[in-house]
Amino acid sequence: MDRLQNKIRKMKNPLVVDFGMLDGDIPPQILESQPSFSSAWEFYCKELLQELKDSACAARFSMNMASVYGSDGMVALAELLRYAKSLGYYVLLDGPASLNAQDTERSAKVLFDTFCGLQFDGLIVTAYIGSDGIRPYAIRLAEYDKEMFVVLRTANRSAQDLQDLRTGARLVHTAAADILGRFATEQGKSGYTRLGGLGAANDASSLLNLRTKYKNLFLLVDGYEAAGSNAKNCSNAFDRFGHGAAVCAGTEITAAWQSENRTKEEYLAAAKESAQRICKNIARYVTIL
Repeated sequence: MDRLQNKIRKMKNPLVVDFGMLDGDIPPQILESQPSFSSAWEFYCKELLQELKDSACAARFSMNMASVYGSDGMVALAELLRYAKSLGYYVLLDGPASLNAQDTERSAKVLFDTFCGLQFDGLIVTAYIGSDGIRPYAIRLAEYDKEMFVVLRTANRSAQDLQDLRTGARLVHTAAADILGRFATEQGKSGYTRLGGLGAANDASSLLNLRTKYKNLFLLVDGYEAAGSNAKNCSNAFDRFGHGAAVCAGTEITAAWQSENRTKEEYLAAAKESAQRICKNIARYVTIL
């Protein structure tokens, strides 16, 4: 995680912008000017990436979102990943879901190979099938100079239905963290391994527990715009030096143009103001040294 942590320290900014969105999140004049949602999404994201390059350390894209729009969506995804890299962002990609060990092995072989055409630094995966969802990626990270974030606790309302159930003395999502910990052994100069975890911005106690128990795991805090999320909660994911975490926000930035006091033509200014406001809120609780 050295490159991500170093970028955050240099910028004094732990913000990750999530570019996953629905058609209603894109300004209507852009949708109307483009032949398809995929092309409108690509156009809008490129404008946002250019506008926010000094206001965020990383950009996040979803393979699942792109794939449901077919080949056009995947072409747009590849171009956006390339463009984000060219602007200096640390680039995160939500990888495909794996339902068995064969799925994971196939995905790990293809996604990390240059012929795939998807440029990214860190891959986000859901590994609730167990260690089979982690191992094929983990053994390749050093060879391909990649990082990986494993979903532990999500910020959606029904996450507690499964992820907070007790299994013995542990919660299900901390049991997932224990599995991740078996692979997170080799620390970089920053003190964090190439494997990190994804936690929920609306669950302060979970973030504090993860930070306290898994000191060498970098934490991606997801769902800043979810109900119950705030900067104070997110601060629990950082260590006392303001290291070890990044905060991911999506539509609160990308759809900020929808706010009542801004017009749809002011979408770039609205996005930048929202990103800067989130960073200021985090800085009230976290000092990055």
